[in-house]
This record gives sequence, C-alpha cells and structure tokens, in this order.
Amino acid sequence: MAQPVRYSADIERPEAGEAETIEGLKAQFKTILDTTSEDYGHAVRAVHAKAHGLVPGKLTVHGDLPPELAQGLFSGAGEYDAILRFSTNAGDILDDAVRLPRGLAVKVLGVEGDRLPGSQGDTTQDFITANAPAFAAPTPDKFLGNLKMLAATTDKAEGAKKVLSSITRAFEAGLEAIGQKSVLLNTLGGAKPVHPLGATYFSQTPFRYGEHVAKFQFVPVSGIKDFADETIDASGRPDANREAMNELLSEQGATWEMRVQLNTDLDAMPIEDGTAVWDEEASPFRTVATLTVVPQAAWTYGTSERQEDRLSFSVWHGLAAHQPLGAINRARKDTYTFSADYRGRFNGCPIHEPKGPEDVAVDPQTVT
Repeated sequence: MAQPVRYSADIERPEAGEAETIEGLKAQFKTILDTTSEDYGHAVRAVHAKAHGLVPGKLTVHGDLPPELAQGLFSGAGEYDAILRFSTNAGDILDDAVRLPRGLAVKVLGVEGDRLPGSQGDTTQDFITANAPAFAAPTPDKFLGNLKMLAATTDKAEGAKKVLSSITRAFEAGLEAIGQKSVLLNTLGGAKPVHPLGATYFSQTPFRYGEHVAKFQFVPVSGIKDFADETIDASGRPDANREAMNELLSEQGATWEMRVQLNTDLDAMPIEDGTAVWDEEASPFRTVATLTVVPQAAWTYGTSERQEDRLSFSVWHGLAAHQPLGAINRARKDTYTFSADYRGRFNGCPIHEPKGPEDVAVDPQTVT
C-alpha cells in the first residue's frame, strides 16, 4: 500500500470569492428557515430537517491500530458514549414517499484534546455522513446553485414533490442499470428508498486525521447488514422510515464498523473537489472503531422532537486533529452555525452540547 499523505496546512487551496459565496449560502439558509418556521410555528434545520431516529450508542475505538490509523480520537483504545441522528436531506418535513438521500450524524461524547475554533470548552466530536461516497457539488459556488433550487421548492405542494420524486427516481434507476449515478437527481428526489439502518454512510469530504488526511465511513454489520438492499414502501405512510427503524432497532439493535480511508495521492484524491470519490483499490477503507446501539425505539413521538431541538451537529464540532478540509467544509462552518443559532433564537431553546447519553435516552420498550 502507498504511504499516506502527511497533513500540512498548505494542502488546502482557498479560492477568491469564497467569503461572498458563504454569505450567499447563509442567505439561502435564511430563506428556507424563514419559510419553514412560518409554516410550522417552529424552527427546524435548514438541511436534514426530518429525523427518522435519535438514539444513544457507544463508539469503541479498537486497540493495537497501526501507527497511521492510531491518530486523534483513535490514538488509543477506548469506549465513548455517542448520540446518533438519522435523517433525510430536505429543509422541510416531508412525507417519506418523497425519496431523498439518507444521513447519519454521530456525536461522540467525552472527547478530550485540542479543539477546533468555535468548539473550545466542549468535549464532543461530530461526524456527519450520508449514504453516498461524494458530496452533491464540487465547490461552494456549485453548492449555492443547488441550494437555490432546493430553497425555491421549500413549502411547495408535497404532491408535486412526490410526482417529481417518482420521475427522478425513474431516471436514476435507469442510470443505475448502466452502472452510473446522478448525485443531483438523488438530491432532488430520485434517491433509492433504502432502509436507514442498512445503508452505508460516508463523510463524503476529507478531514485531517492527525498526521494524515482521511475520509470516514460507517458500514452496517451484524443483523442490519442484511438490510443493505432493503427498500421501504412509503405509500400512504408519511413516517414509514421511523416505523421501519423502530421495528428493526427494537428487535435487534444495530452495529456498524467505523472505517477510515487514508489519502495516498493528493492529485488522484483531491482535497478541494467535493464530488471526488477516492479510489478504494489505491487506499481501502480500514476499520478503526465499532459503533453500537442496543435494542430500543429509534423515535418516540413527543419526546424525540424535544430532544433534537436542543442538539446541533457540525463537522466543526471536534478536535483540531480532525479538522474539516476542502472548500465544501470551509463553507459549512458559518452556514451550519447560522442555522443552529436561528433555531435556538426562534424556538427559545438554546442549542447546547450534551454531557451524556441521557439527553436522548428513551424507554427501550417504547415503540410508537
């Protein structure tokens, strides 16, 4: 295997105009937030607004990792409490018949070490992932273009979105048949309606990995790996994903392997292109930890909504050893903070970093 690239600050190459683009992203986030807050009388996230599961778990870092993998949070064996949030990517709360990409955000608790700017004093490490290996746009300006389309459809007729979802899914299925995919079609409602617990999740963008550079991945193992190809029929079931997650998670819990893909060639594995998929033959994903959730309800109506109101997830919550890299991650910093601050002000519920898993613990026997 090729030697991993050594991290240095000069591997990032910011371009002129990024600050203006970030202001544009914040403006689109505000458009989405203003619209949905007026509709619901309550502020939800500007992206990944609808959660399908919110549960406590454990992240167990493996011991005896080779030196290139024993970095940052993973520098030594340990067990950490964690909070997991499963979602889809729209900024409004939609019927699950609208087929959208899945997301998994993981907040690891009790993590000590030098912190990223803006997260000083906290002891959490966030990992934000989606069930596609690359981001939907290569650069912040392209991300802004996509976000403008999404902002323009926020609050539009849900029936029309279901029709659009069916059409775009048909196009996407045709591309899959010839071994191709369209990230944009997935984003607009053409995503395959996979089971959230059976999906494999990717960080999509690169991060510092101590002395190196890496992407992250969560891969289902144990019983939930059998649901990797499972799809969910949401016809007439607006919360089908929550129902499916409650049924499966309460029966058997869930386990994922957390894996790391080290960057071994900055030309072939670029930092600044959010759509770049790094070659797994050149650098395979390697397991560094195990993420587990004991059998329990994934979502409890009347409780989970209140719990997630207090939480925010950001790639910029964490250790300096896992600094987000590349233009897309730089653009996420202020925009995610803007969205979280907006929710806190509108709802009169300040966002805070949790101190323990009890912030989302529910009765394991409660399935609603």
